Amino acid sequence: MSTTSFGYGNAAQRNQYLADSVLSAPPARLLTMLYDRLLVDLARAEVDQNAGHWAMAAVHLLHAQAILNELSTSLNTDAWDGASSLLGIYNYASTALVNANIQRDQALTREAINLLEPLRQTWHEAAAAVPSAAPGGGALGVG
Repeated sequence: MSTTSFGYGNAAQRNQYLADSVLSAPPARLLTMLYDRLLVDLARAEVDQNAGHWAMAAVHLLHAQAILNELSTSLNTDAWDGASSLLGIYNYASTALVNANIQRDQALTREAINLLEPLRQTWHEAAAAVPSAAPGGGALGVG
């Protein structure tokens, strides 16, 4: 077995594990996974912006925008009174990231991080309080 095929096998196994994790995750866990990846993308974008690696920063900012779009479209605004405010935060952060990318403005990326990190922490706390067998994730306003 060559080193290349061994390396590919590990990557393939890791990708399969990640795919299985997503497919079997309850809605609350999926939400926290999205938030975790969102903040990873923003941290990477900020590092790349600070280093002047604008092309890589753009990749991370675009992925973060896609996650925000997913969070926005999966948000059930009828589930709880605060949902429309949360949607407003998602829309504001998404616009900030578009502008951070176009204007190469690290401050806008930092603003989005400062806005979204407390939400990530709050969703983790909420997900920990919801039994994993909760059907549909309705308690978190997703589903």
